[in-house]
Amino acid sequence: MSKTLHNGDRRKEILRGVLAVSMIIVGITHFLRPEQYARMVPPPFPPLVSVYLSGFFEILGGIGLAIPLVSVAAAWGLISLFIAVFPANIYMTLHNIKIEGIPHSQILYLARLPFQAVLIAWAYWYTRRPDTQSAASEIAGSNTNFIK
Repeated sequence: MSKTLHNGDRRKEILRGVLAVSMIIVGITHFLRPEQYARMVPPPFPPLVSVYLSGFFEILGGIGLAIPLVSVAAAWGLISLFIAVFPANIYMTLHNIKIEGIPHSQILYLARLPFQAVLIAWAYWYTRRPDTQSAASEIAGSNTNFIK
């Protein structure tokens, strides 16, 4: 027997989908336009390797977030990724690096920095076990048993 999603659960699941799809799309752009992202990578790190790795993990995290069985691990992975790429956002801001597709504005770059905390909080929202989240179990289907 299927449970009905409450408005809060429905909203949370819609936002899960938005985050998952957004991560997949952004991850794909790392492979389509790596030179754009490479400009943001601080000097101690290898630019293209860093871009491809972060793109791969963005795609993986987005896919994982959409699969209830692995969504908690994916959410923690995305949190780790958001923290790991934060130095690139700082570097971009400090050096006023122009990136195609992002309006070139120092004020906008500064405003992007706290948005990383929003992304971390958003991913953290999905760090509970799927079997304790009524909406996640709803996506997986009724009476789905997860490993406890």
